[in-house]
Amino acid sequence: MTLTQIHKTPADWRVPPLLPPDPAPFTWDEARAWVDGLPGGGLNIAHEAVDRHAAGPRAEHVALRWLGRHGEREDLTYAELRRRTNRFANVLGSLGLTRGDVVFVLSGRVPELYVAVLGALKAGCVASPLFSAFGPEPVRQRIEIGEGKVLVTTRSAYTRKVEGLRDRLPALRHVLLVDVPADAEPPAGTLSLAALMAAASDDYTVAATEPETPALLHFTSGTTGTPKGAVHVHEAVVMHEATARFALDLHPDDVFWCTADPGWVTGTSYGIVAPLSRGVTSIVDEADFDADRWYAILRDEHVTVWYTAPTAVRRLMRASGGRIEGLDALRFVASVGEPLNPEAVSWGLEALGLPIHDTWWQTETGGIMIANTVASDIRPGSMGHPLPGVEIAVLRRGPAGVLVTDGEVEPLGPGVEGELALKPGWPSMFRTYLGQPERYAACFKGGWYCTGDLVTRDADGYVWFLGRADDVIKSSGHLIGPFEVESALLEHPAVAEAGVIGLPDPMAGEVVKAFVVLAHGALPDDTLRRELIGFGRTRLGAAVAPRDLAFVEELPHTRSGKIMRRLLRARELGLPIGDLSTLEGEEPT
Repeated sequence: MTLTQIHKTPADWRVPPLLPPDPAPFTWDEARAWVDGLPGGGLNIAHEAVDRHAAGPRAEHVALRWLGRHGEREDLTYAELRRRTNRFANVLGSLGLTRGDVVFVLSGRVPELYVAVLGALKAGCVASPLFSAFGPEPVRQRIEIGEGKVLVTTRSAYTRKVEGLRDRLPALRHVLLVDVPADAEPPAGTLSLAALMAAASDDYTVAATEPETPALLHFTSGTTGTPKGAVHVHEAVVMHEATARFALDLHPDDVFWCTADPGWVTGTSYGIVAPLSRGVTSIVDEADFDADRWYAILRDEHVTVWYTAPTAVRRLMRASGGRIEGLDALRFVASVGEPLNPEAVSWGLEALGLPIHDTWWQTETGGIMIANTVASDIRPGSMGHPLPGVEIAVLRRGPAGVLVTDGEVEPLGPGVEGELALKPGWPSMFRTYLGQPERYAACFKGGWYCTGDLVTRDADGYVWFLGRADDVIKSSGHLIGPFEVESALLEHPAVAEAGVIGLPDPMAGEVVKAFVVLAHGALPDDTLRRELIGFGRTRLGAAVAPRDLAFVEELPHTRSGKIMRRLLRARELGLPIGDLSTLEGEEPT
């Protein structure tokens, strides 16, 4: 079955895509009409995600289905989620929190995390979920930057990561432990969340938040400097609702699984807000990646729409031996976090009977901006088209970034490489970097938000990712996108994953070096190394292909699934490694 056939062949499970009949007249005002708003005026994410469903015919529909690490299982209906989030909002009030105070959550994917985030939003507080795998210093930095008043966490995380640093967090008033029973004595300086919840009322009136009220605080890391805190507002729910329709094709009776941790923006935007705003059942799996477990969840929970990361797809490709049976309910698969290699799209057809639809967005955009939708024909390797309401441009760059002349930037035509830029105005755009207005202002040039991603756009409007501006390799006058080289290497059956960087060269400026994780059974010897270098030259040409290649057991990834190419380069050249707070590897809480 070809990619074209998969979109054009009628099937019993196919439902009409939730796209506007004609994208041209679409406006964000139209999308604002899809959400209820607060009864007394204003807009609140938690009301849209929970209370409006709990007050209607979907009250007893399962909102969250939690699957515990050791076989536990719990269903929370929209009515039950309203009760618990009401109680948490009342808990915050009893602790003296007011609108605008920041509530941090540091825990694994347990029900209390979701209740805390939504309950904080109800109370008009700002919610900031943290990676459960963060070490003490990343946790301290983020709570300090956000001036967090409350931390919701586990006993283990508190003693290992917070207790010893608490004297450096003067704003932190309360630590609520999710795993201390109501009748047990919590450690000194902490409170039992269960005890507080048991004493709280089920009744709560959602705070009168306006669309521009701060709601979510997400941190994004760079090579140097402290993490940047991107602030999003309650109006972001308009984008989450719209893109749940446009990009993920979510219908109210879907069973949806977003595998991202809420400590990353995808896990909040599309693991919490978007599916709940659509009224679907959302799967929450506490456990870490395991191929057999993931396939069992897809099969046994009758997942219909699945949103995951290319890194996870590549791991499944390594573990898969052909067609995966029993996934009859699955009708739509999408990915995010790192560009999706064409081989992964093909694998989806072979193993799942479905293509995998790549999507693109950033922490700063707050929601999906470019996607291969259910209604479009996929061009493997492309990010797809801008969604309705999203205006993009490819802008000319110079050595220091996007070129601005007399306040104007230069949009480029089809096939020309440049920096992807977005016209501000979409509802989930970040409103500032907390406490760093100069870094925020630097993101905008000539009336556009400049993403730092290099792309081309073809004559049919498909967008093609080349790499981050700071990842692109400049060799003998050529600009080489690492993703292009990695995708070519992945076509070889011995390659499970590849990461590519540029190394200094006195003649060429930079030369390409590849780091390769081998597929099961492949031998990492000089014969295979020479074969892969030759394979790259055949596919890409000598000017673009790797000059050197090393075999590695694994590549460094962020917890959100991105290959950390800058870390590969720093290790290779003995350079400072910068902020590693989002690196995979540390034991979770």
